[in-house]
Amino acid sequence: MIPAMPASASTARQASVSALRFGRVAAMGALAALILFAGVRGSWGTAQHVMLAKGRESGTVKVTRCAGDTCTGPFTPTSAGARPRARVEIGKSVAVRTGSTYAVVLKPGTGEAVRSGPAGVLYAWVPLGGALLLASVVVAGGMRLVRTAWVLGLSGAVLLTAAFAASQ
Repeated sequence: MIPAMPASASTARQASVSALRFGRVAAMGALAALILFAGVRGSWGTAQHVMLAKGRESGTVKVTRCAGDTCTGPFTPTSAGARPRARVEIGKSVAVRTGSTYAVVLKPGTGEAVRSGPAGVLYAWVPLGGALLLASVVVAGGMRLVRTAWVLGLSGAVLLTAAFAASQ
């Protein structure tokens, strides 16, 4: 501190630095929470059908044809009350191949199928895994919470790796 400078100027500077630091941490915390919320919301659209499958039509699909973003094939039911269908759609991904058979759950009132079982659950939560990775960068850089960022990043990486390994 400069001897000719009054002590109140130093206190005001410290207060403004603290306010700016709090503002940065609050803004980055809100951004990280928004990213995680978007990841959960993006995942829940598919995950709800896989995780809450009781009372839904479940069975298997033998993929016969893929075009664009969807693959199609006949549906063979395995649950009581489900009816066989000549054609249902399943989203095309690296884990869906022509000629393979997959355990699926049908979305109510549609001919759209989603994978079930452990692979389906993990695959449904892939958007959350990506959100965890992105939020870890925001938490580390904007909030300076390095350990928390490592936990978020490793959780996202483990989720994405498990989904990839389970789908093979």
